[in-house]
Amino acid sequence: MNKERFNRVTDELIRSLQEVVGNANVLTEKFDLEPYSHDETEDFVFYPEVTVKPVSTAEVSEILKLCNEHTIPVTTRGGGTGLSGGALPVYGGVILSTERMNKIIEIDRENFMATVQPGLITYALHQAVEAEGLFYPVDPASKESCTIGGNVAECAGGPRAVKYGVTRDYVFGLTCVLADGQIFKTGGKLLKNVTGYNLTQLIVGSEGTLCVVTEIILKLIPLTQHKRTMLAPFDSLSDAAKALTDIFNSKIVPRAAEFIEQRAIKAAEEKLGKPFPHSDRAALLLFEIDGNRADLLDEQAENIGEICLAHNAVDVFVADSKEKQEELWQMRRNIGEAVKSIAIYKEEDTVVPRSRLPELVEKIASISKKYGILTISYGHAGDGNIHVNIIKKDISDSDWDNKLPHVIEELFREVVILGGSISGEHGIGWVQKNYLPLALSHVEIELIRKIKEVFDPKGILNPGKIFPDS
Repeated sequence: MNKERFNRVTDELIRSLQEVVGNANVLTEKFDLEPYSHDETEDFVFYPEVTVKPVSTAEVSEILKLCNEHTIPVTTRGGGTGLSGGALPVYGGVILSTERMNKIIEIDRENFMATVQPGLITYALHQAVEAEGLFYPVDPASKESCTIGGNVAECAGGPRAVKYGVTRDYVFGLTCVLADGQIFKTGGKLLKNVTGYNLTQLIVGSEGTLCVVTEIILKLIPLTQHKRTMLAPFDSLSDAAKALTDIFNSKIVPRAAEFIEQRAIKAAEEKLGKPFPHSDRAALLLFEIDGNRADLLDEQAENIGEICLAHNAVDVFVADSKEKQEELWQMRRNIGEAVKSIAIYKEEDTVVPRSRLPELVEKIASISKKYGILTISYGHAGDGNIHVNIIKKDISDSDWDNKLPHVIEELFREVVILGGSISGEHGIGWVQKNYLPLALSHVEIELIRKIKEVFDPKGILNPGKIFPDS
């Protein structure tokens, strides 16, 4: 898309936006715009011309009518925790921030559904529904700062996806606003619904390119009463991956199954200033299982331990208290930031069928060795989703610039050969868009372009994202 297609924000438009949301909720000074100029994607910075903070569906509708009429690009933003540049206003224009739309509208205990606004922090929803004995399982690593709307835009996952699924599995209805301001609703509190095309699921994961979501109906499930957390260290990355495959073959589905290689553990130790069990080993598998019968969980934990030991695990550590469980998960939650603090980095969000995980681990090691470049991997091994961090350490700027594109492309090609794809939960956004043809055919990409044109004929919603430059 050509940036010249869009117009600049005028003083007249700013006055019109102020009439919609009030002067205090229209930001134009550079200092005030700075927090909206970046997300968590490396070091990219793009300033919007204005940030607007609506509080209702009606206000969102009026904002979009104005922007569509004047052909102004609009980038919707939640918590700004994205890792693919999805919330970057790469063409300037308007940031539409949902931060004031942060309410739980309803927790419906009879139908096990919650209706929320998009700016609600994910962890706030967890706390609210668990107080009612209910459970919303989706748990991105940034759950204490990311928003439900952002989760919907990216179809967020997290450690518990292996057992409970990802965001799309819990979104049953949406209230949305099209680029021209038209409001429409999809789905509802219905466990069955085959009336027309499933627009709800089309919008989930569309990265803010089709419409602006203003209300979300989410399925809830009963909260389980017990859980167990286990840590198994291995001297071989391949042994760890193979152990995981056998655990699933034994008909045990963990609530979480995380893969962490040694360099990631060491980085977390340094960041938190305290040691973790078996951090000198090549890889760790972190498991969590849950259920309503403690005796059955104990049996499953024993079976997991036996399988890990059969695959040469050095030990199997069971966290027997809430404090020890939290300590292990604190280590896991801090790995991302710790790894990225080592040096300049590029994170890739690869996903393969779980059975191909051992091959993926070997391919990553092979590519790292071939190019003489440091990679550190960790992630949600239970669903085949591994985050590969490529680290600029002990190599020159020119080496980094020359090697990085080849490392990324070769990694993605190998992932696709293994039956995988180039993003499991971070999305395509701005940083991955030119690699999209490695994963999708020309026919698929053109179908997606045509869908975008139907929803947003002028292309004002989150332009510069998903679609390759050429």
